[in-house]
Amino acid sequence: MPKIKDPEVAQFEAALLRSMDQAVRGEYAAVHTSEQIVARKRGRPAGTVKTDAKVSTTIRFDADVLQALKATGQGWQTRANDLLRADIKAGRL
Repeated sequence: MPKIKDPEVAQFEAALLRSMDQAVRGEYAAVHTSEQIVARKRGRPAGTVKTDAKVSTTIRFDADVLQALKATGQGWQTRANDLLRADIKAGRL
């Protein structure tokens, strides 16, 4: 007696087989040899790191100041950095 397949399962199975066939052909991903893997250097590829990259540090704020900064939403650390930079340029620090 033939099995009755759910159309969703059949569609998934077909997509999975297509994906596996593409992987075997290397269609959407690079296939690396063991020599290439051994020769690869650790870290980020050259040219992908900014020359003026930010530096991680710890800073202590008063609770109300931190609350006000965070209340401005995502990106508050960048805005705090911009405020400090503006004060430095204006000679207020």
